[in-house]
Amino acid sequence: MKKFSIIAAILIAISGYLFYSCKRLKPNPEKAIAQTLLAQVDSFAQARNNLLAAVNSNSVDEKKAQRLFLDTRLAYKKMEWAIEFFDPQNSRFVNGPPVQEIEMTGQIFEPAGLQVIESLLFPKYDPKRKPELINQLNLLQTGIDRYKRRFQFVDILNWQVFDATKQEIFRVLALGISGFDNPLTLKSMHESATALRNVQQAIILYGDDDDAGKMNNQFSAACSYLEQHPDFNSFDRAKFITQYGNPLTVSITELEKKLKIQTITYNYLLNQGAKTLFDKDAFNVNAYAPGLVSYTSEKKIALGRVLFADPILSGGRDRSCQTCHQPDKAFTDGLVKNTVIGTNLPLKRNTPTLINAALQPSQFYDLRAGSLEDQANTVVGNKDEMHGSMKMATERLWQNKDYRRLFADAYPVKNRAGIDTMEVMNAIGSYVRSLVSLNTRFDQYMRGNKTVMNQEEINGFNLFMGKAKCGTCHYMPLFNGVFPPQYSLNESEVIGVPKTIAKTEIDTDMGRYNILKVEAFKHAFKISTVRGAARTAPYMHNGVFTTLEQVMDFYNKGGGAGLGYKVENQTLSPEKLNLTEKESGEVIAFIKALN
Repeated sequence: MKKFSIIAAILIAISGYLFYSCKRLKPNPEKAIAQTLLAQVDSFAQARNNLLAAVNSNSVDEKKAQRLFLDTRLAYKKMEWAIEFFDPQNSRFVNGPPVQEIEMTGQIFEPAGLQVIESLLFPKYDPKRKPELINQLNLLQTGIDRYKRRFQFVDILNWQVFDATKQEIFRVLALGISGFDNPLTLKSMHESATALRNVQQAIILYGDDDDAGKMNNQFSAACSYLEQHPDFNSFDRAKFITQYGNPLTVSITELEKKLKIQTITYNYLLNQGAKTLFDKDAFNVNAYAPGLVSYTSEKKIALGRVLFADPILSGGRDRSCQTCHQPDKAFTDGLVKNTVIGTNLPLKRNTPTLINAALQPSQFYDLRAGSLEDQANTVVGNKDEMHGSMKMATERLWQNKDYRRLFADAYPVKNRAGIDTMEVMNAIGSYVRSLVSLNTRFDQYMRGNKTVMNQEEINGFNLFMGKAKCGTCHYMPLFNGVFPPQYSLNESEVIGVPKTIAKTEIDTDMGRYNILKVEAFKHAFKISTVRGAARTAPYMHNGVFTTLEQVMDFYNKGGGAGLGYKVENQTLSPEKLNLTEKESGEVIAFIKALN
């Protein structure tokens, strides 16, 4: 009898454990998700086939073709959360920007995918471009075939679902509601709602009844708001992000923690544990460091701060990093261009801020340096800037007993007999990594403090992300050109910057073309951060604009092409933005909230 009681107790305990486990994590949700994704790939393929059949007809019905294209876009959006996470390289050619993709190796990929197809169908269909349209639709099938293989033969893991679904919400907030991938149709709100509904279907498989009920309500409210406010220009993005978007990513993060999902961590700029894009620790300052040994420490930062201000690194001991990057001027110098060392001649380009420079994978206006360490080495060795060398600098530093002590503390080495050049470069890089600042009034507003921004500034944010189209290049929340939410690609743009304020001709600086001789890179420059911009005048690579008002006027007129320059490779739309003076002022008011 006693033996039976023990067995019964064990069975009851096991049953209770299984019941509890089932409530916490339903069996094989990843299998159900994989099956759903395969079905959605098929639906995407069918939508593409329908559009191809309409285009292949002898007489193309423009309205029908446009409607079928929108159906195809929605079919894509249903699975976007997964395909952008699991196959981003393929997805860049299914729904990437309608411009050439150029690797730093020089490999060129011609534009392909839904955004190119959109430009062939909207605002009007040109029958002369029918062969191009058919070619694009055929290329789309290649991407579809890859998706099919991916979900048929590669397992989906639970931690990946949580990462991918949260990233999709971040994608909607940073790109979807900005019109990034549908600039001509501007069906942003409807497409974003479609994307969120399919995130909802995936993630609620993981919660118990209480979790599912809470998240269903949150998703339904977010989608309803999007559907009820479809107008692109009037959409209140500030309200949507704070009241709907942020609570969703908080809930997904908390559910993952509750279920104790085992996660494989990776060194991305956006920390996996971030509940929102606006958390104080959402971004990893070491993401683009050359390696683990290059990560920051307090002693490295302290050493770098001293080196940054010391002219000992320059050839003639007469210029430091701080000469041009002055802390009291937001690490710029306030000049159109600084001077060639030892002369009154102007340098080639304006001095950019170093604030938040650590949050981009490439440095300089032409993106030629792959790390902050490379940047420091390049500047010190540049004959026009510091006219020195790292090797010479290490010899000088080793002769200084104070520096010998600082380097020994920051970089412990047994039997040290000198200072390594990489140590100097990394110390400066570590100091620059300490200059990350993501605690502006805008950030505080997005974290829930509704008193720190006024209505003019909120209007400016909504314009920045909407009608003014700033957010399609200066991606929220970093407002630089590093593409969210995976933050691995640092983009450049061709906007046709004028040579002088008179705006009579384009500046002659070829930008990235000087580094890589590709036609698309002529006059291409890094997309600089807008954070702190109110303190970093003058603007552009050549310092041509002295006020934000001048910058807004330039963009409002469509950049260089809008001014009439011949800029055949301009990536900025040449169309006028039609911002009123009041609206331009509101955008500027928002930019000042980023100080």
